[in-house]
Amino acid sequence: MRSGTRRLALSALLVTVMLMLGYVESLIPTGVPGVKLGLSNSVLILAICWLGVPWAVGLMLVKVLLSALLFSGVGAMLYALAGGVLSMLAMCVLYKSKGFGLAAVAVAGAVMHNVGQVCAAMLILKTDRLVYYMGALMLVGVVTGLVTGTAAKILIKRIPESMLPK
Repeated sequence: MRSGTRRLALSALLVTVMLMLGYVESLIPTGVPGVKLGLSNSVLILAICWLGVPWAVGLMLVKVLLSALLFSGVGAMLYALAGGVLSMLAMCVLYKSKGFGLAAVAVAGAVMHNVGQVCAAMLILKTDRLVYYMGALMLVGVVTGLVTGTAAKILIKRIPESMLPK
């Protein structure tokens, strides 16, 4: 199979996994508004490692669009897009700097995703009071980032390179 075809097939698989994880995540009650586990973050880290930054950014955008259309609606897409863009920016910068492990990359992504969503909410709702919620979300982001980063690291070790596009 040609490299371009393998890359496209892997991309489709990764988007599908992100959508499934996002749906499953929506069924898990956290008890705190806006808090999710961020399981698809581990898939985006895999995309950065296996496909490169441009492809990973594209997959994030596709995931945000399809999630909004399938599950949450266009209104929620603005929050997801703000969080996704900041998250990808942070993860890509740290990953490219080569001085950080995948857990640190994932923690930065999770924290920045929360920052992006809170900033979007403050702009949309025209209130700065949501900034007080940021501390709790940052703590959750650190914990969930450690989990998703560890999951990505385990998957990278377990999936043979021969299955990946060159």
